[in-house]
Amino acid sequence: MKTHTLLMPLDMHLHLRDGIMLENIAPLSAFSFSGAVVMPNLVPPITTLEEVKAYKQRIIAAVPNDYFEPYMTLFYKNYSKAFLKSVVEEIIAIKLYPAGITTNSEGGVSSFDIEEMRPTLEAMSELNIPLCVHGETDGFVMDREAEFMSIYELLATSFPNLKIIMEHITTKAAVDMLDKHDNLYATITVHHLLFTLDDVVGGMMMPHNFCKPIAKRPEDLDALLSVALEAHPKVMFGSDSAPHPQDKKENCGCAAGVFSAPIALQLLCEIFEQYDRLDNLQAFVSDNAQNIYGICPEFKEVILEKRPFVIPNIYANVVPMYAEQALNWAIADIE
Repeated sequence: MKTHTLLMPLDMHLHLRDGIMLENIAPLSAFSFSGAVVMPNLVPPITTLEEVKAYKQRIIAAVPNDYFEPYMTLFYKNYSKAFLKSVVEEIIAIKLYPAGITTNSEGGVSSFDIEEMRPTLEAMSELNIPLCVHGETDGFVMDREAEFMSIYELLATSFPNLKIIMEHITTKAAVDMLDKHDNLYATITVHHLLFTLDDVVGGMMMPHNFCKPIAKRPEDLDALLSVALEAHPKVMFGSDSAPHPQDKKENCGCAAGVFSAPIALQLLCEIFEQYDRLDNLQAFVSDNAQNIYGICPEFKEVILEKRPFVIPNIYANVVPMYAEQALNWAIADIE
């Protein structure tokens, strides 16, 4: 049987929620991954040292039988340098959301006034705290990420020593930005390596494929595939796996978020094998992230076997992408 081994796979953008949802879905990520960058957009968002520590302990308690490192983040505010010094050892990054742009982001940034943001961003630069950004405007939905490129330009040039992560990029415009500024990096999801807008609303509405930022055009998909498959050193895997209860997805409101955490590695194996790039998958799902963030996860080996695996139709009231479809790869064992 053909197998493929991954060492210390990392999910560099993950939503774990809280309460019962956390308890139900955190073990699924812990089974596949060595660690993950955990998003702070709870209700209320994570903004204090005490909240960071408490949330991390809740995550660890939810995965008692698996080694899994939750890399914690803060929800962006204009923090003081003194506060950032007090929390720097407990976080890996600070996550910036434009106000109201996605789930639980109402308290985000409403104006990108560089001078107002300068004390915080300069302190982050000095303390080597990366800034992770959900890069969308409030314009027409298909143009929101491309319109945000001018803000990335402004941030990158105004704070050249600040490491900026363009989260879950979806456009050729964002791919083109990677090599324009030394301090710009990006995460890419598995669903954005598979979907275009047609897969969301091309026929019947596919609620479990709906996310923000929404999947874009074929030329955008091709650009994302090009840098992911070559494991461009400035890109890394981040699932943006975002669980919602089934009734919140399958209704007229349709919460934004794709739940991919339990099947992400299997899907990535399929994609990279299809393009004869399996040798680059290790860099995309671990090595690049370790280099970009300067982290060293505890050893963990994930073995994937090439054999049929049928995706469950539901995981604890959360429907995954591609529910009930068969994949060609399955996770065999973790040591």
